[in-house]
Amino acid sequence: MDSYNPSEMLNAIKVKRAMMINCANKKGFTSEETIKYSQELDVLINEYQRAAQQFPRPNEEVKFAFNQMVMIWPKVFV
Repeated sequence: MDSYNPSEMLNAIKVKRAMMINCANKKGFTSEETIKYSQELDVLINEYQRAAQQFPRPNEEVKFAFNQMVMIWPKVFV
C-alpha cells in the first residue's frame, strides 16, 4: 500500500483473512492456495504494523487488528 490509511489497510486485512478462511474450509489448511493467502495476509499485517509504528494512532486500531489475527489461529489447530 502506498499511503497509511488505517481503515483501508484494516479492510484489506479483513478481506484477505476472509479469502484465506474460505479457501481453508474448502480446500484444506495446507492447500497451496490457502498458504498463498496466508502469506499475503502476513504481508498486509506487517505493512500495517510498520506503518502504525511511524504514525501515532489510537491503540484501539492496533488492538483490533491483533485480536482479529489471534482469533483465527485457535480454529486452525482444532
